[in-house]
Amino acid sequence: MAAISAAEHGAKTLLVEKGKKLGKKLAISGGGRCNVTNRLPQEEVIKHIPGNGKFLYSAFSVFNNYDIIDYFEGLGIALKEEDHGRMFPESNKAMDVVNALIHQLKVQGVSVKMNTKVAAIEYGEDIHTVHLEEEASVKAAAIVIAAGGKAVPHTGSTGDAYPWAKTAGHTVTTLYPTEVALTSNEAFIKQKKLQGLSLRNIRLSVLNKRGKPIITHQMDMIFTHFGISGPAVLRCSQFVVKELMRGRNAVEMHLDILPEITEDDLFKQIKDILSENPKKAFKNAVKGLIPERLLDYLMEKHDIGAEQKCANISKSTTLEFVKNIKNFSFQVHGSLPMEKAFVTGGGISIKEIVPNTMKSKMMHGLYFCGEILDIHGYTGGYNITSALVTGRIAGMNAALDIKTDVN
Repeated sequence: MAAISAAEHGAKTLLVEKGKKLGKKLAISGGGRCNVTNRLPQEEVIKHIPGNGKFLYSAFSVFNNYDIIDYFEGLGIALKEEDHGRMFPESNKAMDVVNALIHQLKVQGVSVKMNTKVAAIEYGEDIHTVHLEEEASVKAAAIVIAAGGKAVPHTGSTGDAYPWAKTAGHTVTTLYPTEVALTSNEAFIKQKKLQGLSLRNIRLSVLNKRGKPIITHQMDMIFTHFGISGPAVLRCSQFVVKELMRGRNAVEMHLDILPEITEDDLFKQIKDILSENPKKAFKNAVKGLIPERLLDYLMEKHDIGAEQKCANISKSTTLEFVKNIKNFSFQVHGSLPMEKAFVTGGGISIKEIVPNTMKSKMMHGLYFCGEILDIHGYTGGYNITSALVTGRIAGMNAALDIKTDVN
């Protein structure tokens, strides 16, 4: 997007790509369908980018999520809206999006060097030199660094560009995995009691040191052999990782398995079931209320026998059982590594970037866009939106900035 934008605005543009293919990460995004952006109002989109999303207000005033939709539809990619405002190509093929952008590079006359690795960038008074491995250096009046973060490294984003930014005097804030599965040393996890159990539309909260919720998300989740994963977990993950980075050994999480009913109403409901079915086994009486494997686990936890009759369940046991459904509490101790994360937290400090141009405050003719910046959002088209918006603006302003052609 940065290269297309630079060329559109009259710059002689060269795109340097170290891999064999362009748009490799875009091609696997959204499960291979490419969630190009999100149709929610601008305020909501920025709310869904909890990692410095407010920095994007200036950029959005130039080019925003609705402009992205218009842009792709203008390239002949029909888009459709799915749940929570997520926008996908009607074809459900990410490669249609990638190919449209590659075609646009050709239309705009962008030169592309594939299988070409940047060794270093040498910053000059007027002209910068990009040193390439195994090829002659390239001189440029303006450079856009769009090399991504460190997440999903098999697509080529292996953190190569952080040293180039540091050479220019930039600060790289601490890097950490976000949108990542979480690990737990709890006995029930270690013993794989709930492994593979999917829960629909639950409410998951991350608690601070004082036991107060930092963030709550109502979505789906899954218990795994190492901990927890799924949409609600991915959204909570950055808040857990940040707490652990502050020196906590473990972070408490609360799970509300039936968020649509209050604790009091659930207690009354179960109490009525028990009184109406005194001779029925407890398990059979409450079957269907929660997934069976979870029911078995909670029964074991509260010493309720498989054949125990409803008449023999005490009020205190019922109360504890209900509490566990509404407030299932457990500790998480870490996350999967950066390589397994969907998004990189941290990056080039946004304090050192001009927000409406993406220009470096530290070095003339230098621009940044995409995941290399210290901006990160939830999955759902928000990170791609940030990348496309910042890319569009970086390319445009790099072109407007240029006084000398690329050699």
